[in-house]
This record gives sequence, C-alpha cells and structure tokens, in this order.
Amino acid sequence: MNTWVPKKNVIDKKKICFIAQFPPPVHGLSKAVDTLYNSELALEFDFEKIDITDNKKIIWNLWKIGRSKADLFYFTISASQSKVQSTVSQTKGGNLRDIVILKLLELQNKKCLIHLHGGYYRTLVDNDLKAWQRKANYTAVSKLRGAIVLGKSLRWMFEGMLSNDRIYIVPNCVDDEYFMSSKEFEDKIKTISTKTIKHVLYLSNFIKSKGYPEVLKMTAIEKERCEAGKKKQLHFDFAGKFFKKEDEQFFWRYIKEHHLEDYITYHGIVDGCKKQELLKLCDIFVLLTRYPKEGQPISILEAMGNGMMIVTTNYAGIPDVVKDKVNGIVVDAESRILVNDIYEQLLSMDIINIGERNRFDVSLKFTQVEYIKNMKNTFDLIFK
Repeated sequence: MNTWVPKKNVIDKKKICFIAQFPPPVHGLSKAVDTLYNSELALEFDFEKIDITDNKKIIWNLWKIGRSKADLFYFTISASQSKVQSTVSQTKGGNLRDIVILKLLELQNKKCLIHLHGGYYRTLVDNDLKAWQRKANYTAVSKLRGAIVLGKSLRWMFEGMLSNDRIYIVPNCVDDEYFMSSKEFEDKIKTISTKTIKHVLYLSNFIKSKGYPEVLKMTAIEKERCEAGKKKQLHFDFAGKFFKKEDEQFFWRYIKEHHLEDYITYHGIVDGCKKQELLKLCDIFVLLTRYPKEGQPISILEAMGNGMMIVTTNYAGIPDVVKDKVNGIVVDAESRILVNDIYEQLLSMDIINIGERNRFDVSLKFTQVEYIKNMKNTFDLIFK
C-alpha cells in the first residue's frame, strides 16, 4: 500500500494580490508597479494582479477582488494620469472608487496595504470632501494593515488616521535602464569639464505649476547675456507631454516672441534609448514644482542618477531627496521664485562635484534593487 508523504523543504508562498494600475499607459506609478510585479519577489511570493487602470471595468474588478484568496491585497490608491494630469484617486470620484474597494476588502476581512505615490491625499480628504466621504476615508484607513508613503516628509498623509508603526516609507527608485553605468558616468564627468556650453534639462509634463515657465524665463536671461556680448554658457532641453492646448501654445509663443529658437531644443515625449541619451547629455536638471499633487518626482532621481545638478523647490517629498547646496539649488516653494537669482547661482556652482555626489546618493538609496528590498521588508513586516 502506497502512503503519501509530503515533500520536505516546500515553502508555502504568501499570495499577494496587486490592485493597481499597470502599463499602458506608462507613467511613474504604473512603471513602479510593473517593476515590482515582475521582480524577483515573484519567486518568493505568489503574485496576482487586478489592473484597475480602466474605471469602466470597476464591476468586473470588484468581482475579481471578491473572489481572490490572497493573503494580502497591495493597493496603489494613486491612479493613472488623466488628461489634466490629476491622479484619479486624488480626485473626489476616484477616491469614492477606492473607498468602495476598501469597504469590500473590509467586509471580507481581508488584509490590505495601500501605497500612496502622490502628495495630495490628505488635503483632498480634509479639505475637499463632504463630511460623510471624509469620515469614510478615516474609517477605511484605520482598518488597514499599513500604508506606504514615499518619504519622511509625507508621513503626515496618514498621521492621525493610522498608528505610526503602520506607516511605512519606501522611496521611489531609478529603473536600471535609466541609471548610467560607472563607465558612462566617468566619460560624462570628463566631458563636463571641457564643455563650454552646459545643457539644462526640463523633463516633466508641461503644467505651469511644475515650473516650465520659469525655465523659459531662464532661457531668455541667457539670451540677453549673450546679446550683451557674453559667450553662450547654457542650452535648454525640454521634454514631456502637453496635456492642455493652452500650455503648448504658451510654450511655443514664448519661444517665438523672445527669439529663443537657438537656445532651446524640444525633444517631445521621450522614453527608452531617446530618454537615456538625453539624461546622459544634460548637466543641470530644473523642476521648480509647486504642483498640488506632487509626490517624490522620479525625474529628479533619474537626473541625479545621471550625474546632474538639481534645481528644485522644497516641496512635497523633494526635501527627502535634495538638499540645498549639497545636491544643487533648493528654493522655497512658498516664496516668489526669483529666476535671475537662480540663474546666477547655477553658473557659480561646482556641477561636477555635485553631480558626483548625486549619483552616489542614488546608488546608495534609490536604485531598483533598493526599492525591491524595501518593498520585501514591508511585506515581511505585514506578514509577521
């Protein structure tokens, strides 16, 4: 008579269901989710996914969530970008969708960990929602196993809603494809020292509160200096998407009216090899953002990983990454941004030493490997 004997050394994997936005479209959140889902953690955990990018499939997705036998639901409450660059879950309607999902998980007594990639959630809940929806958020969040934010300066998003020991920090990362190799970085440093014209990069969506008009003003200042007899020192590279026709018209009208055609190159929407080459080419990165839904811009991390000096604001999760006079220039987001002062400062900065420091910082704390490790640690803490 044969007797069944269980195999030894078989580890029961914990099942994690991703309720998240997957590419396409490709943006910071969907890329981060895709990177995690396809990482080596899929060998340690049993991953399942429910793609909630298309809100028209909400009923179907709720049915799948209800049917899932996962040990943990990993829910990215910041959703895909809309035409006006607002994240769905950082709007009233999107938040209502999230509350429905969280309520379903609660009714079925399922563990849930949420991951917030934006920086507007608490403002939305406390200031923009009606009393019943605000209360629903507080109730739903209080029942979570945990919430992930991008940095220490964003912990306040859940303080008073969750106990501090259930608020986890996992910074964004630079994907391997956009983190230049040591050899490429050495070559770039050698090139910078001999460059007579440095390249300034604006790589983000064209939203005025992201600061692209200030970069245009900086370009106009450079042109005025050249017309006064000084040598050209800076060339300005822009890349990103226009969500509104008025932004696109403003951009090209400003260039035409100020005759900046020889000082600006617009590269369109960049990705893959084109983006890699642009990151390698440029020396200074500018993102003077005051965008209400800002979190921790991956574009800043990518620029640092490619040895650029950073010019930015002390806004949202940026102070966790960039320090004034250490990683570049950081200006007060609450004050009037003085473009002339920034222009003068960046010409006097040691961009080589700052670029070296920035690449080192990213290699230490913001790589894809570090991101996966931080997420694994978080999952392990939840399952304790």
